[in-house]
Amino acid sequence: MARTAQIKKYLIEQFSLDIQPDDLADDYDLLAGGVIDSLGLLTLVSWLEATYGLDLDVLDIAPENFRSVAAIDAFCDTADATAGTR
Repeated sequence: MARTAQIKKYLIEQFSLDIQPDDLADDYDLLAGGVIDSLGLLTLVSWLEATYGLDLDVLDIAPENFRSVAAIDAFCDTADATAGTR
């Protein structure tokens, strides 16, 4: 399963969204849409660390990195690529 599909599945299940994964646009603003709040962001970060083996720094946790499924996917790419440089 592609990472974006996994992220969508997680968001729908975790935040009880009444929507199908295919209906959640990759660029939908999860923050402005009220899907993710500050506690939800921490839960999402914890899931990303556990699911993808990422070691995230507090400085990485900026809202723009979690605004949409596409932004989360790009953030995971960046975090994975820089993991060996920390």
